[in-house]
Amino acid sequence: MLISELYVSGFKNLKDVNIRPDEKINIFIGENAQGKTNLIEAIWLCSGVRSFRSTKDKDMIDLEGDKAEIMLRFKNDFREQEIGYSVIRQDLKNKRITLNGVRLPLASKLFGKLRCVVFTPEDLSLSKGSPDNRRQFLDLSVSQIKGTYAAVVNRYANILEQRNMLLKNIAFGKSSQDELDVWDIQLSKLGAYISMMRYNYSKKLDSFAARLFDDISKGREKLILKYQSTVFDELEGRTDYINDLSVEYLSRLERSRNDDIKAGFTTKGVHRDDLVGTINGVPVREFASQGQHRSAALVLKLSQAYILTEETEDPPVILLDDVMSELDRSRQEFVTSKIHDMQVFITCCDMNEIIDSSGGCIYRIDGGRVKKN
Repeated sequence: MLISELYVSGFKNLKDVNIRPDEKINIFIGENAQGKTNLIEAIWLCSGVRSFRSTKDKDMIDLEGDKAEIMLRFKNDFREQEIGYSVIRQDLKNKRITLNGVRLPLASKLFGKLRCVVFTPEDLSLSKGSPDNRRQFLDLSVSQIKGTYAAVVNRYANILEQRNMLLKNIAFGKSSQDELDVWDIQLSKLGAYISMMRYNYSKKLDSFAARLFDDISKGREKLILKYQSTVFDELEGRTDYINDLSVEYLSRLERSRNDDIKAGFTTKGVHRDDLVGTINGVPVREFASQGQHRSAALVLKLSQAYILTEETEDPPVILLDDVMSELDRSRQEFVTSKIHDMQVFITCCDMNEIIDSSGGCIYRIDGGRVKKN
């Protein structure tokens, strides 16, 4: 997977950016607030995933402009394709998103076309932050391999919201417990599928991450990752999510009804699960050092890229946004050694943050304008 051309204008502060990236390393240097992260965000949006900065459509457009426009060409072993992405201030509800000139109804329809792995400074706290962050990481990772999975996750979230509203009504005597049946049946079918997919992905993640962590720790530490379900005691070898798993999921919801009504929300389910890790048998989230947390986060993101490569037989584009400055030299060297055969976009404030830029392109960003060095 290679980005061969990128044009961005009016997206936040970016102005007439038109580059043909190097097939290996592309480094964008600039002070803070000059547009480095905006460039990474523009690329990421073309992958069909919502902004990692949670940017609203109206905020994509420059304060003094009326339109944000992105054009990106990319290619794999089979063909070259073109993505168009534009937002007009006067018509925010009708973003114009195209793939090879054909208009798409939703940005999510781009998903699976341009495959990227993005790494931001916030990701460095992936192993010690909220379980919600790790669930989102798993769901995005699975979605990149199984395109229909994201729709299942969204459907689950919608039904969960309806069930939680009903639980509150039951607590206030406005509804009866029998009304939970229709929601529980739907939730159990979707939750069983999500559980199985997350568990299977977590096993692959554990395999890749264990080898990478052994490398980054020089054999001194062993990382083990496990998917922690609040519904199932055992998921190994279980694949019948339509019958076996969904029946057990439904039973768990029914047993938890009284607790759920008292709490006012659904206490068990995939929305409460977690990806847990240990280093040499010690829980990562509670007891790992700052350095261990950073190493764990690095190997999680690298494993995501490796699994994506294995599943699609096509390495993803790597986006590193101001990450290098957060890492010590040994971890910088580790990261660069593991992505040398992928196309990489790196943003930084200073060239001293980059270990090796040989053979790549260096650009400078100033006031939203990009110039090749």
